[in-house]
Amino acid sequence: MIRTTALALAALPAAWTLELANQAGRLPALGWNSWNAYGCDIDEPRVLLAANALVDTGLKGAGYEYVITDDCWQNSEGRDPITSQLRPNLTKFPTGLQGTAQKVHDLGLKVGFYSSSGSMTCGRYAGSLGYEKLDAKTFSDWGMDYLKYDNCFVEPEYFDDCLSCNSDPSFDSKGMKNGSCTTATPQTGYYSFNVTFPFCNLDYPNFPSDSVNYTQKYTALRFRIMRDALLAQNRTIVYSLCEWGVDQPWRWGNATGSSWRTTNDINSGWGRILQILNVNSFLGDYADFYGHNDPDMLEIGNGNLTVEEQRSHFALWAMMKSPLLIGTDITKLTQPELNILENKYLIAFNQDGTFGKPAKPYKWGTNADYTFNSTFPAQYWAGQSEKGTMVATFNPYNDTKTMTAQFSEIPGLKARGRYRATDVWTGKDMGCKRGSIKTKVEPHDTAVYLLTNC
Repeated sequence: MIRTTALALAALPAAWTLELANQAGRLPALGWNSWNAYGCDIDEPRVLLAANALVDTGLKGAGYEYVITDDCWQNSEGRDPITSQLRPNLTKFPTGLQGTAQKVHDLGLKVGFYSSSGSMTCGRYAGSLGYEKLDAKTFSDWGMDYLKYDNCFVEPEYFDDCLSCNSDPSFDSKGMKNGSCTTATPQTGYYSFNVTFPFCNLDYPNFPSDSVNYTQKYTALRFRIMRDALLAQNRTIVYSLCEWGVDQPWRWGNATGSSWRTTNDINSGWGRILQILNVNSFLGDYADFYGHNDPDMLEIGNGNLTVEEQRSHFALWAMMKSPLLIGTDITKLTQPELNILENKYLIAFNQDGTFGKPAKPYKWGTNADYTFNSTFPAQYWAGQSEKGTMVATFNPYNDTKTMTAQFSEIPGLKARGRYRATDVWTGKDMGCKRGSIKTKVEPHDTAVYLLTNC
């Protein structure tokens, strides 16, 4: 059964949430995606390598279940000239995507594929625009459990007359002030075409929402068309919107899919992770069961991130209840990296079946609260869970800082209360604390505690 139900958000317009059969999409997706590991150099052996590695490393046992083949799986000659169906590259996938999917299913895992809401994918293979019903049926017949749906190469008849100001610094929006655009400088380069679009509204100064109804725009429509095509299948398919934060999907994505990308792509640079963290720190009110902000894949195991940076990246992504999709060659992960990805406390918080709301900043720290700052984003976070209150203190500085979590500032805690603290990284019982917890936090690291009644 599929339901759309009203979701009341405090001080926000009423939204609808899409509830799939068997509670699919109720909790954030956990798994692996091929893109950040291999880009277009993807094939069945690499997909099966990842699937087997999820099993062998214990990641499957920790909850990671989706194996997602991203772009570039298609035949470069495009659709079948007779049936118009998408065709896999049989050199890369000798048994077709259906054969690969069956092998992944045989391991007790779920399968994800990729397409785009334009005429081409970002890798310039055939897109699904105009073929949504056919492609949804094809994906269903191939055994798909999850669709990542991108935003590249939209045809002119689907261009919006204007776009929201995009707060993600990677889009180089001009005249930004605290996450909002203050000048009429247009944005160029959306949809992979060199087309310039004006901003919709410069009169509403507060990120992350303005007064425009983006549900009525073509961007939202394109993603709804594929939603309806997927819902018409006899297979439950989790739907992930990859539209880069265009037109504030946190305001309408809940009625369309199970998650929505909030920014442009991530990379393994520490500065980029901070940019995305900053944007998402403002979006917690829009997420709950069946609808998740997606700050993009995990970079654990990629680039030159320190262990401390990887811990912060994972802890804050997990506490924001974003999808946790590993984006590296799993067989090359070190034991410390696997320990981060398998952290039972953070995964339990991310997958909590009672509390759907993510952790949110309760204090920004360096800056005044609600300051949009991509170098020093919010530092103090907390959220409720079945097992207690999870608290994180994040140090964005290049030197060690003594950081204090004051109970009087944390929602749901008593100012002079006594709480038993567990160090989430070590599992160590820190004993009962009254009023606050103080600890030294290494550069770019995050201390995380689980607080319960003494």
